[in-house]
Amino acid sequence: MLDFLHDFLANSGFGNLAWGNVAMAVVGGAFIYLAITRHYEPLLLIPIGFGMIVGNIPFPEGMGIGYREDGTVLNVLYDGVRRGWFPPLIFLGIGAMTDFSALLSNAKLLFLGAAAQVGIFATLLGALALDFSAPEAGAIGIIGGADGPTAIFLSSKLAPHLLGAIAVSAYSYMALVPVIQPPIMKLLTTDRERRIKMKPPRMVSRREKILFPIIGFIATCFVVPGALNLLGMLFFGNLLKESGVTERLAVTARTSLIDAITIILGFSVGVSTEARSFLTTRSLLIFALGALSFAVATAGGVLFAKAMNLFLADGDKINPLIGAAGVSAVPDSARVVHQVGQEYDKSNFLLMHAMGPNVAGVIGSAIAAGVLWPVLSKLM
Repeated sequence: MLDFLHDFLANSGFGNLAWGNVAMAVVGGAFIYLAITRHYEPLLLIPIGFGMIVGNIPFPEGMGIGYREDGTVLNVLYDGVRRGWFPPLIFLGIGAMTDFSALLSNAKLLFLGAAAQVGIFATLLGALALDFSAPEAGAIGIIGGADGPTAIFLSSKLAPHLLGAIAVSAYSYMALVPVIQPPIMKLLTTDRERRIKMKPPRMVSRREKILFPIIGFIATCFVVPGALNLLGMLFFGNLLKESGVTERLAVTARTSLIDAITIILGFSVGVSTEARSFLTTRSLLIFALGALSFAVATAGGVLFAKAMNLFLADGDKINPLIGAAGVSAVPDSARVVHQVGQEYDKSNFLLMHAMGPNVAGVIGSAIAAGVLWPVLSKLM
């Protein structure tokens, strides 16, 4: 009987529990709390948070239930993350739900989406200074794009051993957009700038909407073939939406498909945060660099908008707040821009204007990943 009890305890969670498991389970619970009570990206934080709890239930090696063990359910699900299958499918759904009209009606907003990517390259340099390898630094830097799927895709190619920390960091900061961005936006703008009213966006024709995903894909992927998987799916999904003859496929892509992939992706990322491999000094550095990356990206977009205004006529001025939407946290960054603008002028509606750089940021972060992947993979 004593031997049985000893074996039972040895194979239970109590016999294998470490303080790190408790810490990560608490973090997972905090994610769930923020998702439910504060509505911070609940579609992402609840799967990730619960996955963290699942991934930190301790058990003896060899039981055939962990995500590291070949053939287990968790291992098969995580394979889609490790091999980079899920991010392009997420991009397909994003494309099918995205309206590029705001960008097409005011093409210069594309530059704001590009400017916000400065956070990626600034963080890459910071990671190199902290003794990360070049491929690791590139994977960490992409957090600045505020694009979880792109961060997962690039880290699966360049630094799969850091995938969990990078993915959780990217999604955490995406969820904290309403907390992180407003102070930076207010710090870098004046009261007068926040009250700038922009011209109403022009009407975009159906022909323009149909041609954009085709021309946009060819133009970007001929220059940056490394972005083909992500941008190919993004523009394909958008063509399904805008063609007018494949609505059933577009609806499936932006509802059932993206919902299913989001559930599996978020849960799998959470499961990968096993304490023994996740709670390291390097993981903490990644979180710190991720915060820096996000802040620099936000500041870069706002400051570039201010610089653009130096060359624009009074009637064409850009409200610098919309530069913060150049990160690709769609549509949360655009909503935050609108909310901050409303604090200073209730009659100023910035949401549609902010969607221009917001969707441009999605394209920009994918292009940045497409540039970094082939260059840095040669250094692995």
